[in-house]
Amino acid sequence: MKILLLTNLFPLTENLLIGIFITKRLEQYKKLGIDYVAVPVWFQDDLFVRIAKYLLRKSSFIPATNVGGVDYSPLKCRRTVRWLLWGILRRISEAFDERAISIYSQRFAECVEKHLDLSTFDLIHAHGMYTPPAGLIAQFLSQKYSKPYVLTVHGSDVNILMEKRKKIYLGVFESAQAVIFVSKALLEKARSFGYSGRNAVIIPNGYDPQIFKPLDKDQVRRQLGIHSEGYKYVGFVGNLIEIKRADKLVEIFKRVRDRIKKVRFIVVGDGHLRSKIEEEAKRKDLDVLFTGRVDQEKVAKYMNAMDVMILPSRNEGWPCVVLEAQSCGTCVIGSSNGGIPEAVGFKEYVADEGKDFEGSFANKVVEVLKKGYDSERLVQRAREYMWRKIVEREIRVYEEVIAKRGGNICQLRVI
Repeated sequence: MKILLLTNLFPLTENLLIGIFITKRLEQYKKLGIDYVAVPVWFQDDLFVRIAKYLLRKSSFIPATNVGGVDYSPLKCRRTVRWLLWGILRRISEAFDERAISIYSQRFAECVEKHLDLSTFDLIHAHGMYTPPAGLIAQFLSQKYSKPYVLTVHGSDVNILMEKRKKIYLGVFESAQAVIFVSKALLEKARSFGYSGRNAVIIPNGYDPQIFKPLDKDQVRRQLGIHSEGYKYVGFVGNLIEIKRADKLVEIFKRVRDRIKKVRFIVVGDGHLRSKIEEEAKRKDLDVLFTGRVDQEKVAKYMNAMDVMILPSRNEGWPCVVLEAQSCGTCVIGSSNGGIPEAVGFKEYVADEGKDFEGSFANKVVEVLKKGYDSERLVQRAREYMWRKIVEREIRVYEEVIAKRGGNICQLRVI
């Protein structure tokens, strides 16, 4: 079986962790004998675009070609200065937005044709419906070469973008042989925009058990140089941006500290809110360690050092960090938004959105810190989501889609 994987989510030379859930899938492809070519949906800026970006103080990015033995194949698809014009027009009207997306998706599809022999692939798997949507590119190629395509949507592509791009999205969703959603909540969101759900499958993201596993908490804290006898540790792992509710981290931390004096906080990650959060934490005299962006092995150590990890996000598709923390034996308290309750898996560790959310969320954290929890129960539950098991489920979808090639859209069971 040979798969052409088109992805909007891919590692960059300056940040190999972006799209890590794609890289982890591809690791399993190699182990399970699946042949693939992974193509980042990325345009190489020509000279005029680079000059324009420099004048506008806009940064460019370059996809990584290899991450820990996993190969990516960026194609030389050039983006001309007309892209800047379409970028301006997209802000004026939704009609221009749709037109621009269609043009650039078509152009990228032509670039794929130029560089790859489509006849050698059994199936196209697109990850993401961002800009330009990997799913739309897959649809163009599927129609021209009679190749079945599968689409996976991960979160904000549905939660944020689908409402204003319904026509494009629905066309791609309904004509795919299968649409994989990482959570039931994400599927229901797509249905609210008119998607039929007839070809839907639910398969979440997974975690790497070789990296995320239980360690002795006191020992890890000493290794990290953060051990304080008798203290509790509360942490956050993720991008420091509004959708993660990072702007409310200090408020949550303070409310926890008001009730538990011996508590230290750990913030793993980076983002444009970081300096503001650091300043606010200083003003509130909170003991907060900001680690910045670290590799997965270090993330696992910090997760093990925590008594509780919090995820108060305003929306999520399927947060991988939940399973990663649980596989370390660390309890995760999450909000009731998006796919978070499904990922957390235990009602008692979910705080409902509502009035004074930060207060009720902090109360739940304090309650868990005081009562404790069964770490082994969390570890056992997480083991159902190891990457190998997740990818095996995806391969079963591939096999069913390929077996029904040329027929109607697969009536796949929602699992």
